[in-house]
Amino acid sequence: MTDRPLISVPVAGLHAPDLAQLRAAVSRFSQLPGVDKTATPETTAPTLDLAIPEHRTALLRWLNSWGCRIRYPRDGETDLFDAGIRDWAARWAGAIVPAEVTLARLTHEDITLLGEYYADLANLTVGTPVRPRSLGPTAAAKTLYRLRPRTFMPWDDAIANSLHGARDAVAFMAHQRLGRGWARRLLDESGLDERALASALGSEGRSLPKLLDDYCYMRFTRGEFAL
Repeated sequence: MTDRPLISVPVAGLHAPDLAQLRAAVSRFSQLPGVDKTATPETTAPTLDLAIPEHRTALLRWLNSWGCRIRYPRDGETDLFDAGIRDWAARWAGAIVPAEVTLARLTHEDITLLGEYYADLANLTVGTPVRPRSLGPTAAAKTLYRLRPRTFMPWDDAIANSLHGARDAVAFMAHQRLGRGWARRLLDESGLDERALASALGSEGRSLPKLLDDYCYMRFTRGEFAL
């Protein structure tokens, strides 16, 4: 695949991590109880094919392991998550950015289209007919990260509201633009490619979107130390 041209964009300097700050956040994240920094989709999981029922089941289990609390159906109950994710994947199969496109190389067009399929995903009805709910912004962001771990930066409520003051599609698009700017700055500062940068940070094989999410989690969700 031909490399996509990099587009110069402004970076939010107030929040942008430099290499030392990213290293500190990634190191601290790896020390949290129960965290296995190697157990991430980019290092351990196969590519999801959401046309396959077992892959949809695996996605649901993975989301709940990340705290999304989506109710599993009991015997005889309709599985709204399974049907919704299947239909969403069919609607957007040709639109989601290819897996080889990294966060730093997202284009304006990529991010604009992302807003459409993120909004559709976040609004999916999941759970069961007795207790339906929307998938929601956090689970939608994590789903897209699970599908494209080198492309999309996930978030949680605290990160979304701290950085963007909202959790809607416009805010999620802004989050990817922000992450793209951070990624380009860090790659320029280090003079390394993404894989070499992860290795230099002691996170062999992990993606830059996840390392940046570690930074956001430590700074905005936990607020454990000033970076």
